Parts: sequence; C-alpha cells; structure tokens
Amino acid sequence: MDEIELANRAIRGDIPAQLQLLQLYKEPMYRIAYSYMRNEHDANDALQEMTFQCLKNIHKVREAQYFKTWLVRITINTCLMMQRQQKHVLLTDIPMDEPQQMTQLFELNDAITKLPIEQQELIHLKYFQDLKNGDIAVAQNIPEGTVKSRLHKTLKKLRQLLSEEGTS
Repeated sequence: MDEIELANRAIRGDIPAQLQLLQLYKEPMYRIAYSYMRNEHDANDALQEMTFQCLKNIHKVREAQYFKTWLVRITINTCLMMQRQQKHVLLTDIPMDEPQQMTQLFELNDAITKLPIEQQELIHLKYFQDLKNGDIAVAQNIPEGTVKSRLHKTLKKLRQLLSEEGTS
C-alpha cells in the first residue's frame, strides 16, 4: 500500500494506519526535532508531543498527499513552543576539531538566534533539513518565489549580522 492510501485510511480514523504512518515518519520527524532541540531527550519529548497532536488532529488533514508536510509543520511548531518554554540555544552539527571552528560556530549560532523566528525556521528547513525550496513552500503554505526571496533576505541579514560581530 502506498503512503497516500495509508494516509487516506489514517485520516478516516483507521488506527492501525495512523500508527503505521507515525512509524514510517518517525525517523525524519526525529531528525527535525533533534535539529531544533539539539539533544536526544528534548527531541524525544517533542516527538511524543507531535504524536499526541497528530493523533488528536489527524481528522483535520484535508489532502492525504500533504500528510508528511502537515506532520513536519506539527513537529516544527512543537519544537518552537518547547524552545520558547525552555529558551534553548541552537547549535549546528559542525565538528569542533579546532578552537577557531568552535568560535565561528558560536558566532553563527548567535547570529541565527538574532534573526526573527520565521527566518530562523527558514534557515533550519533549508540548511539543517536540506529541504528544497518547493518543499519549504508547501510546508509553509507560500509560493516558491516567496521562499526564494525570503531566503535571499534572510541570508543577507545573516551576513550583515556576522560582519557586525566580526568588527566588534
């Protein structure tokens, strides 16, 4: 059975189909949660909350082909909510072999956290999750051209923040 048919069954209330879909998407949702939360415990907490929200609201999904996108949105929103509650600092997976790399990593992280939350989310989707602009457009329910222009503005602002930190 393909994913769309499975999603259709899940939306109609088929509990085994719901559990099968959650199992199917467990790993990608965990990676998203981990990229936001930066530790295993918080990522698992986010995944647990996402599962609860999914099962509670699955009947609201309108089109089965967008089930995964809907799940990504729930996962991201859950992580953002948890971050606001916990005020976590986000770090990337860049290896910290040298002190200079570590300094650059902290400067980058600091600059990213100074961006508005929408721009931080865009950076995460594009560079941490490696999503294509079209996938980001679907996830955020905006045109692909808007994704491109927002990404351009976000990167310009990030460069500006990094250059300001470099001169101070």
